[in-house]
Amino acid sequence: MDVTALLPLLDAGDYTIAREILQRGFAVLFLIAFVNAWNQFPPLLGEHGLLPAPRFIALTTARQAPSLFRWRRTPYSDRNLRIVCAVGIVLALTVIVGLPQAGPAWAPIPVFLTMWWLYFSISAIGQRFYGFGWESLLLEAGFLVGFLGSHAVAPPLLMILLLRWCTVRVEFGAGMIKMRGDSSWRDLTAMNYHHQTQPMPGPLSRTAHLKPTWWHKGETLGSHIVQLIAPWLLFLPQPIASFAATAIIITQLALVITGNYAWLNWATILLACAGISDSFLRWIVGGPWPEWGIDAAVRTIAQAAGSSAAYPPSPLWWVLLITAFVIWQAILNIPALRNLFSPRQLMNAHFNRWGLGNAYGAFGSMSETRHEIAIEGTLDPAGTHGWKEYVFKGKPGDVTRRGPIVAPYHLRLDWLMWFAALGDYRDSWFLVLVERLATGDPLIRRLLGPDPFDGEAPALIRARMFTYRYATREERRAARAAGEPVPWWVRSDPVTIVRPVSLRDR
Repeated sequence: MDVTALLPLLDAGDYTIAREILQRGFAVLFLIAFVNAWNQFPPLLGEHGLLPAPRFIALTTARQAPSLFRWRRTPYSDRNLRIVCAVGIVLALTVIVGLPQAGPAWAPIPVFLTMWWLYFSISAIGQRFYGFGWESLLLEAGFLVGFLGSHAVAPPLLMILLLRWCTVRVEFGAGMIKMRGDSSWRDLTAMNYHHQTQPMPGPLSRTAHLKPTWWHKGETLGSHIVQLIAPWLLFLPQPIASFAATAIIITQLALVITGNYAWLNWATILLACAGISDSFLRWIVGGPWPEWGIDAAVRTIAQAAGSSAAYPPSPLWWVLLITAFVIWQAILNIPALRNLFSPRQLMNAHFNRWGLGNAYGAFGSMSETRHEIAIEGTLDPAGTHGWKEYVFKGKPGDVTRRGPIVAPYHLRLDWLMWFAALGDYRDSWFLVLVERLATGDPLIRRLLGPDPFDGEAPALIRARMFTYRYATREERRAARAAGEPVPWWVRSDPVTIVRPVSLRDR
């Protein structure tokens, strides 16, 4: 039997557009991630950050947190951090403009693996500020998509299937963690609260929250259908796989316009594109209805075997490389597969120190009440008047300000302030944040909005927690009629969690 005659069966020539979207799309996300680290890592985790990375490196081992910043030649410094970010940005730009894709089949692999290693080195020492599922997803998907190859070969079918499996872990994992984790998902009431209590609402979140109850039940039910069923349909023949991928993309876009989840939704959208064929896209833009089904599949295989496809059959060495890589990944994914069907399912968990074959998920429990922390200062040493609130760029604060559009950029400090309001305000990073603001630290103030004290250290600083809810339409109309500021939020029940203290002279 001529083995080379079977090689075309492992090519996926009808997924060239999907490959372009996946490779260039994840390069864009890497670019955003490196820019984000350039701007935010030094004040949060740098030499003088809230949780200094050098101290973390000294207290942990390479096995616990592998990173190039452990090498003697590249010890952590804010300067070395920015050099790493700059290299990552340049590599991401080369993929976005298509340079590695124009080379031999293997050319994208070292580029993506280098970006993975550089960002992995940052994320591994990022502690609480990098403890989000989208960090793991970017790293794992970024590790994989280089193996889709360059334009010299057809997209490998095994890699297309592996990326669909990654989509299953993200979507089905999220669906199952919801069903197992909180009764509000099971009784279809979760979306009654989600838009109001999510970490960083956007400009349309209030509108979504004020929809009627039947609408929210439909949202919740639709989420279950898409997350629990559609991912498995990605493994069925076309056009079913493309329709399933489209359903996933639509639901993710709904999350994009009603919240700010960094690049999580965009990464999921990119992965879902592995299920969309070129033929389906041509039909979407007005082409003829493509031929699908068993007969069409047989004709496609026959054409490929006769070398009449758009790409010549992939060389044997490339097929063997991809096959070996996918087998290795399949082995690494065994714990994640078990986790999906475990009654003790883990969310956003790693099963090896390199973060490959992870468990994903979000909102395993639903908050029904929103709390927000306001950090306030005053120049009055007696604290009798002049209290002003520090403004954050993304999180709710000023009750008249609507939620901003931030994603796919990630405001790490703002996100952790949401966790602080859930009880994490006792953690060291929050206490250090209050101290830095009290001393007028310019490094940390750059992560916030306009400084209420124009760079001067306050005489006293305190922190209070409020209950927030969206203003109703009636409340907004009444304020507008009275000529008062129109509220976006209504806040109440202030509780002091950090009593007024003075650190001006420290």
